[in-house]
Amino acid sequence: MNSTALLVGLGPLLGWGLFPTIASKIGGKPANQILGTTLGTFIFGLVYALIGGYSMPTGAALILSIISGIGWASAQIVTFMSFGLVGSSRAMPITTAFQLLGASLWGVFALGNWPGIPAKIIGAIALVAIIIGAYMTVWSEKKTAQKSSLLRKATIWLLFGEIGYWAYSAAPQAAHVNGQHAFLPQAIGMLLTGIVYGSYVAIKNKDENPFTEIVSYKQIFAGFFFAFAALTYLISAQPNMNGLATGFVLSQTSVILATLTGIWFLDQKKTKKEMAVTITGLVIILIAAAVTEFV
Repeated sequence: MNSTALLVGLGPLLGWGLFPTIASKIGGKPANQILGTTLGTFIFGLVYALIGGYSMPTGAALILSIISGIGWASAQIVTFMSFGLVGSSRAMPITTAFQLLGASLWGVFALGNWPGIPAKIIGAIALVAIIIGAYMTVWSEKKTAQKSSLLRKATIWLLFGEIGYWAYSAAPQAAHVNGQHAFLPQAIGMLLTGIVYGSYVAIKNKDENPFTEIVSYKQIFAGFFFAFAALTYLISAQPNMNGLATGFVLSQTSVILATLTGIWFLDQKKTKKEMAVTITGLVIILIAAAVTEFV
């Protein structure tokens, strides 16, 4: 792996690692966050397509790319909701674990990954390790009924959100479209979802209109971070860079930065013992992620 490929591969570490913390720090409700984030992603994608000269796909490839973006934005709304329940430092390891589980199972059952019994056994152990690692990141020394209830609710939300994240990854693969060409239509799908959800909130709550609230447009800045991560991941996953397996594992290092910055900058405090268990859980998740990709 050359230095250029490594730097590109670590782009998601910064983008996806800082995105949840920045979005939470800027504030607002999920409608503000998704509207601003998707608008920022669309602006980033449009500028990139114009500069790079990337044309839009057509036909089924265009439709599936837009569906991909709708899937991500729908899942991200749920993720933003979970931030309000348990904080980004607890929600991010859970959603990362679900995404790793979903991607691995999709690879096994749909793409024929992990051929042979030994590979399946090793892969299954890695998946169990991911679940254990995720549990460790949310472990609490002093549990309360309220904390446990909120964590269960957030976990259920994030589990359903995995459907959207799965669509985000699987739809472009089904369309056999280059990721860089799919990037702008994905952003269009994301923005459409943000507009629809924002409109729903505005109609439902007469005193809450995300289209007129300044915090929505501050979230454009957070959207730039997401877009940067998504784009560098697409480039990193190309065969002439890091390849899909290595690129994916490098992108998952973002969960460490997302968790730690949430703890440090969003006042999501942990005790020394909780911090030690959390870091151990994150390391287990990353090692298991590497195993699922290279087994």
